[in-house]
Amino acid sequence: MGIAAEPHYGFRRKVSSDMTKDQFVYQQATRVSGFGLAIQAALGFFLLIFGRVSGDSAFVLASIYVLVGILVWVALMVLFHQHRLERIEALENEDIEHQRGGAKSVFEGEREVSDAAARRLRFMHQWLMPIVSALVALCLGAVCYTTLQWLGRLDDASTTVTTFGVGVQLGWQLAICTALALGTFIFSRFVAGMAQQPAWQNLRGGAGAMVGNALVLFAVAVGIVFQVFRKPTVLEGVTYGIAIFAGVVAAEILMNLILNIYRPRRKQEFSRPAFDSKLLGLAAAPDSIVRSINEAVNYQFGFDITSSWGYQLLLRSVLRLGVLGVAVLLLMSMIVVVQPGEQAVRLRGGRIIGDVAQGSLIFKWPWPFESIERFDVGRIRSIVLGPTLLPSTKVNFWPIEGEPDASRPGFIVLASSAAKSPSVQVVVALGAPPTTAPVDSGEASPVATQFALVDADIVLEYRVKVDGLLDYLNFASDARSRRTALDMRERALKAMALREVSQLLSTRTLDEVLSPRGDSLVRQLKERTQAAFDRSGCGVEVVGILIPVLRPPAGQAAGMFEELSIDIQNARKVIDEANRLVNTTMSTLVGSPEVATRVVAGINTLRAIEKEQGKDSPAAATQRASIEKTIVDARAQAASVIGLAQARRWDMLMRAKSTTSEVLGQAPSYRAAPELYRERAIMAVLSRALASARIKYVLAIDPSRVDFDVQMEQPEPGLNLGDYLEKKDQK
Repeated sequence: MGIAAEPHYGFRRKVSSDMTKDQFVYQQATRVSGFGLAIQAALGFFLLIFGRVSGDSAFVLASIYVLVGILVWVALMVLFHQHRLERIEALENEDIEHQRGGAKSVFEGEREVSDAAARRLRFMHQWLMPIVSALVALCLGAVCYTTLQWLGRLDDASTTVTTFGVGVQLGWQLAICTALALGTFIFSRFVAGMAQQPAWQNLRGGAGAMVGNALVLFAVAVGIVFQVFRKPTVLEGVTYGIAIFAGVVAAEILMNLILNIYRPRRKQEFSRPAFDSKLLGLAAAPDSIVRSINEAVNYQFGFDITSSWGYQLLLRSVLRLGVLGVAVLLLMSMIVVVQPGEQAVRLRGGRIIGDVAQGSLIFKWPWPFESIERFDVGRIRSIVLGPTLLPSTKVNFWPIEGEPDASRPGFIVLASSAAKSPSVQVVVALGAPPTTAPVDSGEASPVATQFALVDADIVLEYRVKVDGLLDYLNFASDARSRRTALDMRERALKAMALREVSQLLSTRTLDEVLSPRGDSLVRQLKERTQAAFDRSGCGVEVVGILIPVLRPPAGQAAGMFEELSIDIQNARKVIDEANRLVNTTMSTLVGSPEVATRVVAGINTLRAIEKEQGKDSPAAATQRASIEKTIVDARAQAASVIGLAQARRWDMLMRAKSTTSEVLGQAPSYRAAPELYRERAIMAVLSRALASARIKYVLAIDPSRVDFDVQMEQPEPGLNLGDYLEKKDQK
C-alpha cells in the first residue's frame, strides 16, 4: 500500500536551530488536529443528542456523518505527532553526526536502531492511513446504504420501521444549522490555508472533513426553510441527498485508495491519504476553483485573457450582474401564466387570496411572500379502493394456485339463498376454509349462513369540478404522510367512496354481485359515491367506477364456486330440457303450453268441486264440460282421442239400438209359437257353434230326438254366393 523504498524525510541541515524549528511546525499541526478532533466530536454528539431529543431524523443522519469524521482527525493527530517525533529523532542524529566530525564508529552497523521513529512514520503512511481511509469509506458506505434502505421502507405499510421525524422547534433548528455550518466552514478555510504549506499538506483531509460537515448542515438548513413553508418533501429529499453525498465520498476514497497502490512516486515523496477528498478540497478552498477556471480560459484562448480589461471589468461587475439577475428572477416570479385547461389560486402564508383564475395572467408578490398553486382540473385522477390491484390478464381465472393473499381483505355481501339451505355446500363464509360436506343446520355458523366475501379490485376515477376548486382545496390538506402514496385529501375521498361501496355491497346477495342482473352495479356505485361527495362539499366529480376483478375469495373457495356455477348451468340445462319436453308434450296433447296451463287449472278446480260437492254435482258436470271444450277447441292429440272415444260411444250405442230393434222385431214370433221359436233359436246357436268345430259331440240329449243330416261337399274355389248369403243370415 505504500512505498517500498527508503523515504527521505528532509534534507540534512547543518544548523541545529533550523532542525529544531521543524518539530514545532509539526507540533502546531498536531494542536490544530486535536482542536479539529474536539470540534468534530462535540459537533457530532451535539447533533446526535439534539436530533434524538427533538425527534428530527435529518439531525440524526447529519450527526452520523459528522461522527465518521472523527477517524480522520484522530489519524491526522497521530500522524503529525509521529512527524514531530521523527523530526526530533532526526535532529538528535544530526547533532551526533556533527559532534563525530565524520569519523567512523565501530558501532556503525547499529545505526538503524536510531531510526525507530522514522520506521514508525513510514509504517503509518504505508498501513495506518490506508486502513483509516478504508474504515472511513466503509462507514460512509454503510451510512449511505442503511439510509437509502430506511427511506425505501418508509412507504411500505407492512413494515415496522421508524418513521421520518421532523422537529417542532424549526426556528432553533435553523439557527443551529446555520451557525454550525458557518463555523465549520470558517474552520475548514483556516485548515485549508495551513494545508498550503508543504509540511502541513496532510491537513487537507481534515479541511475536507470539516467542509463536508458544513455542506451537510447547510443542506439540512435549506430543508428546514422549506419545512417552514409547508414543503415537507424537500427535507426528506435533503436526507436522501445526504445519503447519496456520503456514498459519493466513500466511492472517491476507495478510488483514491486503489490508485495510491499503483501510482508511481518519487523517493522523497509520501502518498497522499486516501481520505483526502479532492471534491471536498475544492469546497474547502473555492479560490482554487477560480484559479482553475482562469487557467482553463487562458488555455482555450491561447493568451492571458484573464489579465485583460474586459475580463477584469466582468469580475468587478459580477456582483451587480448577480443582483440584477436576482431582481429579474423576482420580477418574473411576480407574473404567472395559467393555461386554459388549468385553474390557479393565489396563496399568501397558506391562505387563499382572491378568486380562482383560469386561462389568464396572475400578478402576485414575489416568492416567498406569495405563491401560485395551479391545478389541472381536467385531468382524471384514480384511487384504488381496497387492496392493491392484481396484474391484468387476458383471461381472469377465479382459482389461484398457492396460499391466499392475506393482505387483500374482501368485501362483505349477503349470502345467497342457496347458501342458506342446510343441505348446500358452504363454499365461502368470511374467509373460512371451504368444506364439501353437507352442513347441519345445528352446527352451521350463523354468520356463515348470512354473509359471504368477495374479492374485488375497484378503482375510483374522478376529477375536480369546473367550479369546485375552492371546495376541493378547503376540503382537506394535501399533506402526505410516510408509508402511504396518498395525501390527506385523497385518503378522505377514498374513505368516503369505500364506505359507499361497502354499504351497497352489504345489501346485495352473492349471486347479485357476481352475476348482476337488471340495474348496473357500477352505475349504482357511481351514483352513491357522487351523492356522498356532494354532501361533503369536496368539489369532486366522479367520472366512473371501474371493477377490473370481481370474484370469490382466493383459494379453494373460488374453484368450488366455479364447480357450483357449472352445476347450476347443468341444472339449468336439465330444467330447460324438461321445459322443452313439457312444452313439446303439451303442444302435442293440447296444442300449446298456455292451453295446458288452463286445462291443469281447470282440473284442479274440478277436483276441488268434486271434493266439496261430489262428483255428480251440476257444478262438477259443468266444469268437466268446460275442460272438455277447451281441449277439443285446441284440436290436438287429446282432442283426437276424445273424438275417437265419442265415435266409439256412438258406434256402441247404434249397435245396442240395432240389437234392441232386432229383439223387438222377433217378439211377435215368440208370442205366436214359443216352443218353436226356442227350438229354432237353439238350433241357430248350435249351427254357428258347430260350424267351426272339427269334432262334434252330442251329450245329454235323447237319441230319439236327434236326427243327423250329413252332407259331404267339395269346397269350391272362387266366390260362392250361397255361402255368403248363409253366413250373412247367420249374423
